[in-house]
Amino acid sequence: MTSVAVVGAGITGITTAYKLRRLGFDVTVFDRQSYAAMETSFANGGQLSASNAEVWNHPSTFLKGMKWMLRKDAPLLVHPAPTWHKLSWMAEFVAAARNYRENTIATVRMAIAAREHLIEMANEEGVDFDLVKRGILHVYESKPEFEHGLKVNEMLREGGLDRRALTPDEIHAIEPAIKGRFHGGFFTESDFTGDIHKYSRGLAEACRRLGVTFRYNVQIDKLAATGEGIHIDLSVKGLPEHARFDNVVVCAGTQSRRFAAMLGDRVNIYPVKGYSVTVVMDDDESRAAAPWVSILDDKAKIVTSRLGPDRMRIAGTAEFAGENRDIRMARIKPLVDWCRHRFPDMGTAAVLPWAGLRPMMPNMMPRVGAGKRPGVFYNTGHGHLGWTLCGITAEMVANTVQAASRRTSVPVGKADPAKIEGLAHSVH
Repeated sequence: MTSVAVVGAGITGITTAYKLRRLGFDVTVFDRQSYAAMETSFANGGQLSASNAEVWNHPSTFLKGMKWMLRKDAPLLVHPAPTWHKLSWMAEFVAAARNYRENTIATVRMAIAAREHLIEMANEEGVDFDLVKRGILHVYESKPEFEHGLKVNEMLREGGLDRRALTPDEIHAIEPAIKGRFHGGFFTESDFTGDIHKYSRGLAEACRRLGVTFRYNVQIDKLAATGEGIHIDLSVKGLPEHARFDNVVVCAGTQSRRFAAMLGDRVNIYPVKGYSVTVVMDDDESRAAAPWVSILDDKAKIVTSRLGPDRMRIAGTAEFAGENRDIRMARIKPLVDWCRHRFPDMGTAAVLPWAGLRPMMPNMMPRVGAGKRPGVFYNTGHGHLGWTLCGITAEMVANTVQAASRRTSVPVGKADPAKIEGLAHSVH
């Protein structure tokens, strides 16, 4: 049986392991944490949002980044301290603006394709992840931002997504709980929300039942691709070990850049920190005052997801500060203040703060497919859309590994092979 090492037990690693195992591979997952989904896949915004597929490589983003540089509470914060990695990444980020439209359309197509796979895996394995299918509501306070949203709608429509424009009255009819005056909005009925951590842990348990091996609390010191397979030097409780596999799929989030360099590839991922708070609603008044429809507030760049009856996730901000996981209260406070402003009858006495590092490529497109050397593959760099895209990118990379291994197993799922090949080409 052909062996595959999957490096990383976040949402992309777990979905990749599942797809590979269903194709008949002998799969081992490595992670430095004690459990699956303990880093970036722990407490994200919860949205599975094809409607949020617009890439950030737009002149308006560049201007906002410069404008907000000295504001500690800015939705997009770029720390001025320079590093070569940050400067080179930023240069590529700006250069990728020439593919803004093409990449946005490709992303929305992947997001739509991913839904089927994500739901299918959960249904097949009985994974409960607080799924709420009530759509995603985008709200805009200003006319210019709303008009930009109308232009984005053209790209979303070309990618196959239906997102309809709303009047202020229609916004409040769809979600009566939200307070405020809006110029307009958009509603994507087909989008949905769920708890990424519960999904990852549940699917990891399904993988274990299917025969996937998990190696937690492991530090990978070296990866090497030779003519005789993939060699891994690792440390377990300070003791060295060595392992060999036929293939490796790197799904290691912000660490993927380092592992790719060991394998002879350049995967220019930068860690972009995002913050969230989970509001625990332990009284009837708060539960009644909280929204069930997922919100994206364009001005604040904040999203919400209802995670069952007693929790609401509020997430936002992007911070370019390198490998820094510190939770800064100057970044948490705007999330709580926004909650009190938009949903004043919700209690915020029990608020759990969190920060995670999004693995972001300069062109905002995930790196999915084969590396330069035989047996090396990647499924990483999804940025803020790892939860949204993981279902399809796992399918894509699993089929790529299968093709490279010249196996004859039939892939799981209903995605059209030609469509998968086209998507894979667009993100390679």
